[in-house]
Amino acid sequence: MGRYVFTPEIFKFLEEQEVGAGGEIQLTDVIRKLNEIQRVFAYDFEGKRYDIGEKLGFIETTIEFALQQPELKESLLEIMDHLVKKEVENKVTVE
Repeated sequence: MGRYVFTPEIFKFLEEQEVGAGGEIQLTDVIRKLNEIQRVFAYDFEGKRYDIGEKLGFIETTIEFALQQPELKESLLEIMDHLVKKEVENKVTVE
């Protein structure tokens, strides 16, 4: 998880950075280089972290946040209950 605020100097390093792991430019490599010419600060986050960089994590996060909304909670629980029951019925029918 990360959100970044950079100075414009970051673009110089991004332009020069070679492709790394996974065929992508690795931002951490660029941050390390930026730190050589200016101070880079980090914030040590305390709290729950959500991985929305993959599908299941995005879905889980969306559901968790929706359940925290009083105007959505009951309807969402009903929808989820209906979908789970439907899935169980389909599984039993197939087997």
